[in-house]
Amino acid sequence: MTTKWKQFDLSPSILEALEKLSYTSPTEVQEQVIPALKSGKDLMAKAQTGSGKTAAYAIPICDQVEWEENKPQALVITPTRELADQVRLDALAIGRFKRLKAAALFGRQPFAKQKLELKQKTHIIAGTPGRLLDHLEKGTFDPSKLKYVIIDEADELFNRGFVEQVEAIMAFMPKTRVTALFSATFSKEVESLASKWLKTPERFEIASENKVEDLIQHFYMQTDEKQKFELLKQVTMSENPDTCMVFCRTQDRTDELTERLDRAGYSCDKIHGGMVQDERFDVMNEFKRGDFRYLIATDIAARGIDVANVSLVINYDLPLELPAYTHRSGRTGRAGNSGKVVSFVETGREEHRLDSIREYTNANLVELSAMPSADIGAFWAKMDEQQERKTAAIEKVSEDILKIYINGGKQKKLRAGDFVGTITAIDGVTADDIGIITIEPTCSFIEIHNGKGHHVIKALKETTIKGKKLKVYPAKK
Repeated sequence: MTTKWKQFDLSPSILEALEKLSYTSPTEVQEQVIPALKSGKDLMAKAQTGSGKTAAYAIPICDQVEWEENKPQALVITPTRELADQVRLDALAIGRFKRLKAAALFGRQPFAKQKLELKQKTHIIAGTPGRLLDHLEKGTFDPSKLKYVIIDEADELFNRGFVEQVEAIMAFMPKTRVTALFSATFSKEVESLASKWLKTPERFEIASENKVEDLIQHFYMQTDEKQKFELLKQVTMSENPDTCMVFCRTQDRTDELTERLDRAGYSCDKIHGGMVQDERFDVMNEFKRGDFRYLIATDIAARGIDVANVSLVINYDLPLELPAYTHRSGRTGRAGNSGKVVSFVETGREEHRLDSIREYTNANLVELSAMPSADIGAFWAKMDEQQERKTAAIEKVSEDILKIYINGGKQKKLRAGDFVGTITAIDGVTADDIGIITIEPTCSFIEIHNGKGHHVIKALKETTIKGKKLKVYPAKK
């Protein structure tokens, strides 16, 4: 582990996770935010996408929360469900060896299931304003032990009209707390919100080593609606990216384009707001793993989603809102990598929108009249080629951890203490080998650390838990 992380006086379990996650050295935003949060100071930070912002607050939070406390100690308020779930996964990965549990609360998911999860030990919560407020008002989320409140992507919370809900949430928060606000811009609205919620905050405006305009090349091509699909094929075949995102304006357009590309032989899938949440998560996870190369999306995937090595973004349709161009472009050029954005502009109809984008972003949009000739054989060879599997962060810190399934839960009146007592009675197993325990109505899941999972399964098959003989085997999820 590099000494650069040791300067923050992090606990050994956090340092171990950072090493497994290949966090070689802190980014600029992490250099500034981690010490401030650890020292208990309120702060507001402006940082570009891909700067390591989530880890900047997740690392000190995971370091500071107490494992023994059952009630949530940190809350992260996000504008989207996808970002809430990504924060949950990042917190789980960073806090893996400290055995921390994180939950994501958002709409279109069963309230009762979330209520059950909140009754169990949960250290960190990430969620969207509406569902968070529901739990607070109904008393299913107890905020009394919260030490940290993070307001992530404050500008987007404002843009989406969530400010009143966030203000209602803040009214439930303990007066003694650390509050941090992160935003892509410090607009007048964001400054106004910060003045209400933060106490004499430290301010950080992160100047990236590599400016976004240096990392991302912006191009546009004049076309008409009838020629767009053929132009898309020309661009993708010429560029032949490993991973690409194509943005459409509507759900119907996304469905239609995905079908056409699929019929044409492209390795692709889609994501938009009309899909059920679990399906959206499945698609994003498959894209992150490299199961397919082209993701066709509406603006739902344009913000807060971190996918490694997206080298090309195509605006099949120009966005209706100017900030969306920045957020779409931000899917490439992340973490110091270069990227390219190509936008299709309908001749005679959209030049004014292009001018507005150029003025808003100050980006150097260069017109392309034609694409370089493509190596068609190389394009289709890559399309048929299995991508190198990208390892998810949580997998990197789970090599010696096995989640086991037990067919007994709340309905059989089983509690965490029953499992801990039985498992620690197994020869060679201690409480330090037991990770997150999740008890559902009819079953339970227990994470066993340090490579002892199969040993525990074998022993549990030969004993009883609270006098009950239960089925035990490796969990499928």
